[in-house]
Amino acid sequence: MSNRDQHPADPTADGNETGTQRKLPRRGLLFGGAAAGLGALAAAGAHLAGAGGQNSRNPAPAEPAESVHGGGLVPFYGARQAGITTTAQAHGVFVALDLLPGTTRTGVKAMLRLLSDDAANLAAGEPALADTEGELARVPARLTVTFGFGPGLVAAVDPARAPRWLKPLPAFSIDRLQPGFSDGDLLLQICADDPLTVAHAQRMLLKDSRSFATVRWVQTGFRRSYGSEKSGTTMRNLFGQVDGTSNPAPDSTDHERVVWGGGDIPAWTDDGTSVVIRRIAMNLDKWDEVDRVGREESVGRRLSTGAPMTGTNEHDEPDFAAVSRLGFPVISDVSHLRRARPEDSSQRIFRRAYNYDAAPGAGGVSDSGLIFVSYQADVDKQFTPIQRRLDELDMLNQWTTPIGSAVFAIPPGCREGGFVGEGLFA
Repeated sequence: MSNRDQHPADPTADGNETGTQRKLPRRGLLFGGAAAGLGALAAAGAHLAGAGGQNSRNPAPAEPAESVHGGGLVPFYGARQAGITTTAQAHGVFVALDLLPGTTRTGVKAMLRLLSDDAANLAAGEPALADTEGELARVPARLTVTFGFGPGLVAAVDPARAPRWLKPLPAFSIDRLQPGFSDGDLLLQICADDPLTVAHAQRMLLKDSRSFATVRWVQTGFRRSYGSEKSGTTMRNLFGQVDGTSNPAPDSTDHERVVWGGGDIPAWTDDGTSVVIRRIAMNLDKWDEVDRVGREESVGRRLSTGAPMTGTNEHDEPDFAAVSRLGFPVISDVSHLRRARPEDSSQRIFRRAYNYDAAPGAGGVSDSGLIFVSYQADVDKQFTPIQRRLDELDMLNQWTTPIGSAVFAIPPGCREGGFVGEGLFA
């Protein structure tokens, strides 16, 4: 509507004023003029509002295109299971199951086939077979489901085929292990960039398994939200430390050797590996009492960049021979970096950890820590020697306590129409 349309008709427009119009009192004229002015202002305001406060010479900037990442897919089928060399997703849940008493080899096979079929569908953004909330499956968000076999599952199928390292870790003096976070017959590692996707996948897979197994423990973890940091940035744990700098790069020769090659690998685990999951409680309240210098000395790295105390960049090689002007090692012999770094290059692991933050107990401020996830070809030859050194002497032991521990064999992947763990039944 134009301003002209909002005003009363012009009494002189056709030259035929009526007597009433000619004798319109001043009060009426003033009121009419005020109303006309308000109408014009209202129209102008509406125009400005519709233009977003911009005129034709200064158009409103174009809105940036919205970026949506929920459609990302990671193939489930393949020679090796996904979720190991896959770039770590923002959210993860680790579920350990115990087989029901009397579960037979045939029952284990049926369970693994059902779980594999539904995991493949969910990873592809499709509902599981009996999915009553199928809409939740439409956002896969790079979902991966990785299966691990504990000693009990292998024993139920063929105990003679268990790798020698498939057993609980040796007892360490620093451990305060809780049954509620330790051991298990079957591991489901479920990771995605969206927590709703993770929760839905967890529920679907637990529905599949309830006729064969019960839940032993669940550990939920997180990293930075997807897109909040540049891809490839090393994660930080809740101490603020850069965590995982020494990892061998995926697709490198080192990674192939560390994760997939060598060790005691039975035929059914060709293209498989092992995983150790340690739940490490971190006393953040006590850590708060340590100044920055003390924190960096205990770790052996700068908190700002993750660089070793003898370097400037995160991936600089540490110089353990360097000494200060007073003759003391720049990187302490009891720092975490020094104790975790093996002299033997065969003693390496691939870390894929997640933070956890549980509800604190009465009077506490935090119940937080790290779900330490370590992949390696041979637990006995790679992981255990490192853990022994940390157990003997590591400055970080003042603030960390392992409260959970589990070891699983990671079988190879499967082809479409097959299932994870198929080779164990051959």
